[in-house]
Amino acid sequence: MKYLHSLTSHLLVLLLVMPAFLAACSSDSASETPSITTTDVDGATSVDEEALNEVLDSYTPPDDINPDETAGLIYMREEEKLARDVYLYLYAQHGANVFNNISNSEQTHTDAILALLEKYDIPDPAANNPEGVFTDSYLHGLYDTLIAQGSASLIDGLIVGAAIEEIDLLDIQHLVDELDGNADIAIVYENLMKGSRNHLRAFVSNLDNQGVVYQPQYLTPEVYEAIVNAGLEN
Repeated sequence: MKYLHSLTSHLLVLLLVMPAFLAACSSDSASETPSITTTDVDGATSVDEEALNEVLDSYTPPDDINPDETAGLIYMREEEKLARDVYLYLYAQHGANVFNNISNSEQTHTDAILALLEKYDIPDPAANNPEGVFTDSYLHGLYDTLIAQGSASLIDGLIVGAAIEEIDLLDIQHLVDELDGNADIAIVYENLMKGSRNHLRAFVSNLDNQGVVYQPQYLTPEVYEAIVNAGLEN
């Protein structure tokens, strides 16, 4: 599994997945995927455990899972944990509720991936790892970089938050495109992308309140505008 660890790689992949991104921003497309999330008025989007379990139970026995799909779940378990851990750190630094609210949502995201790992009998890479510690060396280094950048000021922290959500969107879309069956995994991934779109909107809104116009760092302007100009997805 090749992941998107650079700006160039993100943009190249985006050229391939842009139609899916734009379609996902429409309410008609979103309604085609069963919702397993709840969204508060500020955009924090959490996975509902009961709805998740219903989806996972409806696809039992599970489809076969190939090595790339396995690697994708392992990586995404820690990438969602990274988002949670960074937001917890930035909440302690800046005290802005957006970090606390979205970190709570990200906890449910990484728990949703854990549920898939358990269903497919895949070892958990994040087991017993405390905040800021990751099995994946790239994510471990990225965490250190992001908290250093986000600690400089509240605005820097909000920009880091928006960047994380952009990266999540690209990485999850890549994993969706690589799936061969596994509708239960696809449903979880699609709902996590809905969460990332809502979280991106939340960080952009908070930056607006600070008088800062956010410029996308990874998404193309077309995709970014389609997301932020749409309402919260519930």
